[in-house]
Amino acid sequence: MSEPLLKVQHLKKCFDTRGGVFARKTGEIKAVDDVSFSVKRGEVLGIVGESGCGKSTMGRTLLKLIEPTAGKIVFDGRDVTSFSPRKMRYMRRNMQMIFQDPYASLNPRHKVEKIIGEPLLVHGIGDAKERKKRVSEMLEVVGLSNDQGKRYPHQFSGGQRQRIGIARALVVNPKLIVCDEPVSALDVSIQSQILNLMEDLREAFNLTYIFIAHDLSVVKHISHRIGVMYLGRMVELTSNDHLYNEPLHPYTQSLLSSIPNPDLDAKREQIILQGEVPSPSNPPEGCAFHPRCPACIPICESVRPKFQEISENRFVACHLYDSHTISND
Repeated sequence: MSEPLLKVQHLKKCFDTRGGVFARKTGEIKAVDDVSFSVKRGEVLGIVGESGCGKSTMGRTLLKLIEPTAGKIVFDGRDVTSFSPRKMRYMRRNMQMIFQDPYASLNPRHKVEKIIGEPLLVHGIGDAKERKKRVSEMLEVVGLSNDQGKRYPHQFSGGQRQRIGIARALVVNPKLIVCDEPVSALDVSIQSQILNLMEDLREAFNLTYIFIAHDLSVVKHISHRIGVMYLGRMVELTSNDHLYNEPLHPYTQSLLSSIPNPDLDAKREQIILQGEVPSPSNPPEGCAFHPRCPACIPICESVRPKFQEISENRFVACHLYDSHTISND
């Protein structure tokens, strides 16, 4: 078995909360709390969860746009956790990001050809003629014309701007792209176009994606495996088929039950969660989900469940499966 492209071990990211006249530390927010997973080459790993669960923070921490508090990030066989900013800048040639907001992620003062070509300049790739040719190729790859490279971002629609963001990420020929909710700001009719484009590009360029989203129906069509996060923690990680056909964690079950079913005659029980998502600055003892869990048992209130593999490639953090094994049928 080949070595995974990305391996994350016990990743944590905490933010201090401060108050008072002297802005003393009053606590901390555990945005990402002890998350572990790996990503194979050529794989699409979907990451889903409610807003505020730490998905985007984790994505930025993986690329060290935000420094991790603890844990280990191994990319392409190299431990990048302690890399200096200068050394990390070189590594980011192989680790790119597509941002959520296609309006805010592009510099309004620069023409599109400059926006797409800037990563080439930063990494010292090619001369001016070669960079111009590469930008032209990327515009064509994402379905834009060479003439459109001379326009400014405000002259494009939301879908076209996201295509520009994709071209900018692809221009340095990376191995891994972290996609931070790349279609959530787009109309539904445009979302499918961008998803199809990303899937075609993955196959053409042998890319690996970490696809972050809060919409389970979007993730289903592009991911090979899916990880579910709740309050900064990974609660389930398994294949696309297993997650949608046989979800294990009660939180995953509730998320799936809320997806609208186009078949009006089909009957499906909807699981309504009680209460609000707890504050990450003051998470509950034991399992973070237990105050809202319909299957809560006494141990959940005091003991945090381990994120463990209960059958091949099926991971879950839930006391309901502490002494059970799940078949792979």
